[in-house]
Amino acid sequence: MHNHVTVGSKGSDSRQDGAKVRDVTFDFAKGVLIILVIVGHLLQYVIYSGTEDYWLSPYFKAIYMFHMPLFMAISGYLSSRAILRKSFSQGVIDRAVQLVLPMFFWCALIWLSKAALMTSADSLSGVMLDFFGEFIGTYWFLWAAFASFCAIKLLTSFNGLSLWIVGASAIAVAFAPVPWSIAPLVRYTYPFYCLGFLFAQPIGWQAARRHKAVFVVFLSMVAFMCFLVWGRETYVYNNLVLIYDGESARQVLLMFIGSVATSAVAMQLMFLCWRVGHLTRVARFIAVELGQSTLLLYLLQGAVFRFMDLIGFGELWDLPSRIGFATLLGAAIVVSAIIIRRIARDHGWLSRGYA
Repeated sequence: MHNHVTVGSKGSDSRQDGAKVRDVTFDFAKGVLIILVIVGHLLQYVIYSGTEDYWLSPYFKAIYMFHMPLFMAISGYLSSRAILRKSFSQGVIDRAVQLVLPMFFWCALIWLSKAALMTSADSLSGVMLDFFGEFIGTYWFLWAAFASFCAIKLLTSFNGLSLWIVGASAIAVAFAPVPWSIAPLVRYTYPFYCLGFLFAQPIGWQAARRHKAVFVVFLSMVAFMCFLVWGRETYVYNNLVLIYDGESARQVLLMFIGSVATSAVAMQLMFLCWRVGHLTRVARFIAVELGQSTLLLYLLQGAVFRFMDLIGFGELWDLPSRIGFATLLGAAIVVSAIIIRRIARDHGWLSRGYA
């Protein structure tokens, strides 16, 4: 992950913002990942709607092994500058404006839409509880990113840049026995945020880069073996990162090892794709239109999929029909996000992705 295209390198694009330079390579990676987020939800809510067969889908498995962990690692990597250079209060306020404020806005839209459908049997207190449920659960990844930023910022504020403390916190958080609400998802992704942050530090990764090819081959083999034995209980949604016997320990360990290996291999593949195809319209579209709008796309698709239960996918919805509907829905989400972004260019908190 540390091997990224820098300013002036072939295939790079930059935007000057003081001393900050935007690396479009990471925009391309984020664009690919947000596509995978949408595809994963289409598999769950459309293709396999009404069943739980998506746990057994090789496509669902291939996506969920790495897409959110890698997203979190990239977020930690790109947040390193803000963590180290801003004061604690300023950093937390800026991150809250970037993540929590738009999340509140979109959750309010979801709640208002549901409130409009409220029947006379629904109580106001029940609707309010539903709003808090939406606010916490719908966009759990943003809470995880915000909490991870605050945690590392706090650690580095009191202890300076102590890499050992950051690494120890990743282990402590990952294995803390807290199974409630979205805590397991935060515990699962926080170590990847720490990894991304650590890879942004100049602590001798150059030595490892000399043997990058060997590492990629080894990690590819590990990722493939983990893919073969990955099962329903390997997902964080089911094992909750809890260890209480030998089998649960095996599943949790498999989850972390598989996610690390697959994320590393996927990131290298994305770097390669960008180096090869950075001049193509498709690559530029993914990087600029999608990669720089990941927050908006994540918020929009989250709102859309909250209403999928209202669509009855009965027997008349055969597989070709579901695939066709999923394709149209995915395209509609992307097009809608692009339109919203262009209309709301003056509202950066609504249209920008992770910085």
